[in-house]
Amino acid sequence: MDYNLHKLRAEEISLLIREKRRTVQEVYEYFQKRIAKFNSTLNAVVRSIALDKFSPPNSLLAGVPIIIKDNICIKEVEITCASKILKGFISPYDAGVIKRLKKNSLIPLAIANMDEFAFGSSCETSCYGPARNPWDKNKVPGGSSGGSAAAVAAGFAPLALGSDTGGSIRQPASFCGVVGFKPTYGRVSRFGLVAFGSSLDQIGPLCRDIRDCAAVLEIISGYDENDSTSVEKPANFRDYLKEDIKGVRIGIPKEYFTEGVDKEVEKVLGEALKVLKSRGAVIEEMSLPHTEYAVPVYYIVASSEASSNLSRFDGVRYGLRQNTQTLTKLYTYTRAQGFGREAKRRILLGTFSLSSGYYDAYYLKALKARTLIKQEFEKVFQYYDVIISPTSPTTAFALGEKINDPLKMYLSDVFTIPANLAGIPAASIPCGFDKKGLPVGMQIIGPAFGEGKIINIAFSYQSVTNWHNMYPADYEGN
Repeated sequence: MDYNLHKLRAEEISLLIREKRRTVQEVYEYFQKRIAKFNSTLNAVVRSIALDKFSPPNSLLAGVPIIIKDNICIKEVEITCASKILKGFISPYDAGVIKRLKKNSLIPLAIANMDEFAFGSSCETSCYGPARNPWDKNKVPGGSSGGSAAAVAAGFAPLALGSDTGGSIRQPASFCGVVGFKPTYGRVSRFGLVAFGSSLDQIGPLCRDIRDCAAVLEIISGYDENDSTSVEKPANFRDYLKEDIKGVRIGIPKEYFTEGVDKEVEKVLGEALKVLKSRGAVIEEMSLPHTEYAVPVYYIVASSEASSNLSRFDGVRYGLRQNTQTLTKLYTYTRAQGFGREAKRRILLGTFSLSSGYYDAYYLKALKARTLIKQEFEKVFQYYDVIISPTSPTTAFALGEKINDPLKMYLSDVFTIPANLAGIPAASIPCGFDKKGLPVGMQIIGPAFGEGKIINIAFSYQSVTNWHNMYPADYEGN
């Protein structure tokens, strides 16, 4: 058996299976052995999924293992959102994306660790304990899809799914040196994704190579009758895997290069922009003046929606139940025991913003500001094809460094949040390392349903660089 399967692209693994040079069982066992060997140092995966009956290969990625974030439902598999309040709950159905994966013969391999209910930017709020970064186990992998990003970076699987509400795919992808893609809102069904912020959430892939991301996006995109916000749009993303970007107009927002951006991150991104310019892209500085409002707007809108969505976890229907003599105590004790500190903080923030007397002052005002941010992007994309920025102001920070300072933690997503507020696609691709050997991510933001433009830019950059092929030393071999 090839003992470097973890270094192959998903398409290459599928080809081995379709040509009968490897069996699905062999590939599945190979990656399960990697998880068994290395996961104890990372805590990226919280449980494995048994190999189900495999349908005949019928797609480009048939037989390829994929890791699923712990907030996406898989039928007859436990789903907890990394929270005590859902421990032991078995999903009775498949999420829309899981149905599409299974239809195309992909293999759910394991469940990834995450921040509880996707509340966090470091993967430290999980009831399973924090996940760690494969490049430095004393650093965070980012959040909330930190387990998915760390698993791909360490070679536990070539593919993973995460969810992105304010940067939760892109920021961990940046910290772990992999590709993370948040599609346009509505491009991918949210049915079966446990809701955080319903107007912000979107499922997307994490991979090592933009070619694999394009292939996964084709599979999971499309209308779902169970999600009224989903749309049917052409999704021939692999057609955009072209090196030519001559004449492509790239905007660089000056607001994304302010105080707080690490000088090494800025330097690495500058080198990446030189590569794109050498390939014919036209790069200009521009302005997105409403950027300063993105973080406060996001944390009002997202927390308000979270407080509404999490009201269903009350100990009555599923999950943890604290038996008491009154209904009020049942709610109170169950939630007190079941929710972690960050979940409680978000619920309280959101409930306050929606409460009588404060709705107009906070939530309604945030919605108006959100509209201005969306309109600003629409105006900019009349002139520019894409916008490029750092994915995160810094590289991965130390475990415990920001967990007790929520404001500092929230600013980790300052560059990723605007795309969620506007509902537009964005991706993070690896573009280098800082002096400590930690990955730096380049964020590419496109117009609504402009995933193809992002893929074109990413592939052109990837075709002349090797950052996406770099492996953390401890996980390179077997």
